[in-house]
This record gives sequence, C-alpha cells and structure tokens, in this order.
Amino acid sequence: MTLNIVGIGPGSPDYITPAAKNVVMKSEVVFGSRRALELFPSARKTVVLGARDMDEKLGRAAELAISMEVSVLSTGDPGFSGVLKPLKRIISSRGLPVRVKVVPGISSIQLCAARLLIPWDDADVITLHGRDEEGILDVIDNGRPTIILPSRNPSKTAAFLIECGLDPERRVAVCERLSYPDERVLKSTLRDVSESEFSYMSILVVL
Repeated sequence: MTLNIVGIGPGSPDYITPAAKNVVMKSEVVFGSRRALELFPSARKTVVLGARDMDEKLGRAAELAISMEVSVLSTGDPGFSGVLKPLKRIISSRGLPVRVKVVPGISSIQLCAARLLIPWDDADVITLHGRDEEGILDVIDNGRPTIILPSRNPSKTAAFLIECGLDPERRVAVCERLSYPDERVLKSTLRDVSESEFSYMSILVVL
C-alpha cells in the first residue's frame, strides 16, 4: 500500500488542498498532531503524534503502510521542517518496503512572504528547527530579506541577533498565527521584537 506524507497548510482549513483532503479521507489510519487531526474530524482512525514519541509513532506508521493506506499529516509542507526527513530516515534505517507519496502543502513561510509582498527569489529562507542560530549570520547582511522559521520564540532570535552586533533598530517583521482568525503581522525593530512576547507559531523576517 502507500505511506502518504500530507502537507496540511499553516493551520486554517482554508489552506488545505483538495488533493490533501482526498488522500486523508481514503486512508485507513491517519497520524498527526492534535492540531492537525482536528482539521479532519471524519478521518476513519487517528493516532496522535507527540514530541516525546514522535519517532516511535512514525515508525509504526511506516510499518502499517506496508499493508494498508496510511497518511501522516505534516503542518505546512512536509519538505520544509516537516515529517518527510524523519520518515525517510526511519524507512531507510529499517529497510521497510514502503511506497511513499508526498502531497505538498502551503507552508507558513509561503504565507508570510505573501503577506509581506516578498518575492521568493528576492529572499533567503532559513529554518532553525534543530539547527544552530549561527547560520543566520552568513546571510543576514547580503541585501536580501531573511525569512526565519525560529526554533524558539522570535524574541529570543531577535535578542541573539542584537548580541551578535546587528543594529537594534534594524527593521523586521513578525508574522504570528498565520491563517488563523487572530493572525497578526507586526512590522517593527529588532529591539522591540526582542522585548515582546509572541506565540510559538511565528515567523521572523529581517528586512
């Protein structure tokens, strides 16, 4: 059968593609975070993925997909800080004979660029999930906007950049809870962002 790795968008049902809906509703078992599974209340059988048992549950999903149709939900797009990478690692390390299909989704990074009218080819995109913040410093002053998916709150990343010598008055933007009713797009400075509080569902853009 098939292991479907499904991008479900930034959070709002409005950004789930028809292709994603079709695949999920045909699946016998659907794995995902609680927030992701809430978008598919009619799914046949669901399994909640948690941070503590992520690899264990992803391994179970891959093994089940040998004999049945399984979907794993990935917030945003599976290929950008999503579950594609860990699932590929698990499947390879276990030598599982699984057919994998990726259904792309709309990421919060894409929506952030759209909100700020930033063309993709005019920006650098960096994810800090599982990576060192030092990598930002290689591109931050190349004249292009830097769109950052923080591993921590944007205020912590802003404080880090100030500590590394960036001008506290450098213009930045924070896109918070994109696609939700309480979405917020704030244009400010590194200093102001470093002294503010944001949801963990936020993106920092250094302009």
